[in-house]
Amino acid sequence: MVIERNKYLQELVSCRHNGLVKIITGMRRCGKSFLLFRLFRRFLEDNGVANDHIVEMAFDDYAFKEFRNPDKFYAYVKGRIIDDQPYYILLDEVQMLDEFEDVLNGLLHIPNADVYVTGSNAKFLSKDIITEFRGRGYQIHVSPLSFAEFMSVYEGDREDGWNEYLLYGGLPPVVLLKTEEEKVKLLDSLLAETYIIDVVNRNKIKNDSELNDLFKILASGIGGLTNPQRLSNTFQSVKNVSISPATIKKYIECLSDAFLLESCNRYDVKGRKYIGTPLKYYFSDLGIRNALLGFRQQEKTHLMENAVYNELCARGYSVDVGNVEVNTVDEKGTKVRRMLEVDFVCNRSYKRCYIQSALSLPDREKMQQESASLLRIDDSFMKYVITGDRIKKYQNDDGIVIMNVLDFLLDEQSV
Repeated sequence: MVIERNKYLQELVSCRHNGLVKIITGMRRCGKSFLLFRLFRRFLEDNGVANDHIVEMAFDDYAFKEFRNPDKFYAYVKGRIIDDQPYYILLDEVQMLDEFEDVLNGLLHIPNADVYVTGSNAKFLSKDIITEFRGRGYQIHVSPLSFAEFMSVYEGDREDGWNEYLLYGGLPPVVLLKTEEEKVKLLDSLLAETYIIDVVNRNKIKNDSELNDLFKILASGIGGLTNPQRLSNTFQSVKNVSISPATIKKYIECLSDAFLLESCNRYDVKGRKYIGTPLKYYFSDLGIRNALLGFRQQEKTHLMENAVYNELCARGYSVDVGNVEVNTVDEKGTKVRRMLEVDFVCNRSYKRCYIQSALSLPDREKMQQESASLLRIDDSFMKYVITGDRIKKYQNDDGIVIMNVLDFLLDEQSV
């Protein structure tokens, strides 16, 4: 079964021959290689590109081990280019190629070579490579399947699909398995044998049990504000283990570099400035999050919030946690300063919107609670409350749009 990734394919198609290296990033097993070698190659062939004008190489494949040597690889590519027609160079896990920055720069000097590469580590896009490329790299970040992509291959109604998506996530190889036992087994295997080992080996981490424990603590607290000092205190009080905030900060950076975690900064909406720590952390794939905790702790409120965050990022929004300062007077006449939270402040180009995620809105009191921060924002941008309740989308008297989470996820134009 083929899962079409049309959004990413169209982005690749639109940036052909733009003179830049197209850099496809994302966590392992999220579909980068399939996008490049199957979907994009199929597009090229369907549009008349001859097979001998497509050069493929997967550097994590042992069969291509010798070509991790930059001189051998560069000579091979140069030998394949025998005319002045366009050639498409498709390279997978290019960070395994020695001196890959210099090699890619060299390929850019071949006028009829159009270069596409994948990498599963954010350090692949570090300041060093940006400096090496001197603005000649174009990034396309691939996420696990969105809920809409998931439903395109799910055989069932959307409510059942939603429950499965929250439990097992959107990694394509997991989604395509038929039974719960197979999904759990693969997620456990990917977590232990791919993601953790990859992070440990790549970053030369000596105490992998500390890293694993931290990963689990973050999994237990998705949607909660935290920072390295608080996490250090948790290790001390709960596990009686001393880990410095600096070490915890490094571990979090390693997990983020592997695209397993995403950080969400706090933003003062009225003051129009970033506040700094503590931050929120969300998981790029909920199946990996749940596997970390043995598929326990299924707090749907937090899982839904994580899914909404991932969808907003996939749609190209820059997403922050909003803080709105409110000054009131208590019963004694004392001035009281409070901070109300907006779950997501979303920016994309000139567009902005504010979103609250609420699993349920059972009564007027809950609706007022969710709307309180939104009502104190005095600009004209759209404000939304996304809920798990089965409701039809509407706009209330305060101008806030209320919609069902599945309607939001399945319609890219919903906000």
